[in-house]
Amino acid sequence: MNPRRHWLLLAGIALVALNLRPAIASVGPLVADIRAATGLSDAALGFITTLPLLSFGLLSMFAFGVGRRIGMDRAVGLAVGLIGVGTVLRGVQPIAALYAGTALLGVGVALGNVLLPALAKRHFPHRTGLITSLYSSMMGLGATAAAGLSVPIAARIGWRGALAVWVVPAVVALLVWLPQMRTAPQVHAVTSRASFATLGRSRLAWQVALFMGLQSLTFFVLVAWLPDLLQSRGVSEAAAGGLLALSQAMGMLGTALVPVWAGASRDQRAIIWLLATLEAVGLVGLALSGATLAWLWVSLVGFVLGGTFGLALTMLVLRSHDAETTGRLSGMAQSVGYLIAATGPPVFGWLHDVTNGWTVPLGFLVAVLLGKLMFGLPAGRPGTVRA
Repeated sequence: MNPRRHWLLLAGIALVALNLRPAIASVGPLVADIRAATGLSDAALGFITTLPLLSFGLLSMFAFGVGRRIGMDRAVGLAVGLIGVGTVLRGVQPIAALYAGTALLGVGVALGNVLLPALAKRHFPHRTGLITSLYSSMMGLGATAAAGLSVPIAARIGWRGALAVWVVPAVVALLVWLPQMRTAPQVHAVTSRASFATLGRSRLAWQVALFMGLQSLTFFVLVAWLPDLLQSRGVSEAAAGGLLALSQAMGMLGTALVPVWAGASRDQRAIIWLLATLEAVGLVGLALSGATLAWLWVSLVGFVLGGTFGLALTMLVLRSHDAETTGRLSGMAQSVGYLIAATGPPVFGWLHDVTNGWTVPLGFLVAVLLGKLMFGLPAGRPGTVRA
């Protein structure tokens, strides 16, 4: 690969990754505006956030099959195109378009989520940790930007415009990715269902998938409930939003550092133990402490959530011996993982309602942490999945 195409490919991967989170992260800050303008119930508003998550879980197993049929590079271009069209639809007047656009961009994000690890394995087999660090950090940057900028943008152009404006980075990414789509694709005719069935017999594949699912569960729980928890401890609404942003910023640091460390190591178990210890300290701090040290606990938990996400993505590559197996494992792990993650926020909320406190819900996250250790430690041993 000549240097120009090499750097263009890196830029393309980074820009594609940047588009995999803004459409999701931009909804939460605008819920009050959407409710006031549309009269939608809280359940209907919650479904806007849940719909992409369900799309990830239900469609990820088919994503690599699409890549094999039309070529991975063209499938990534298709993913960005779907994200762009879905994002624009959400800015159109009928309420039905809001849901249709969300479903469409969910399909695009599911494709991108699964195919980026396979592209990293295919094009950069000896720099997988560095490339995973690059695109996972860009995903974090996209989420942070959307969470922080949506409200100021809405103040100027309205909530529909604030949702639709994220088509701009999608268009830029598609333009940069076009040269990759012009190359002749390697097309295969193996179904995703067969791939999933084959990996389903691998204990290591299930360990990776369950580790990914449990770390995603903790992430979505805290994104949904951390501001409410902090406000119950005497933190103002504005300060709680700032602490959530701090958590996301520390998560970006975790996604930048942990994959590089993991990619340079044959055995990732020491990394898992360190992250688990930091997470336990952070969760206990949130359970027992007031507002004074909240910045410390959210920083620890945020770093760990970013680090475990980056580690899970790196494991998809390190536990596979070629790009095809990476794609299949990515599809299985993200399908299983996001379906598991979708259960987290409602269970956490139910525990809070039943107990009228945060100790038991945070104890639930400690139990999830033990599950991450149970599946993550064997997944962190040297070895590869054979499909």
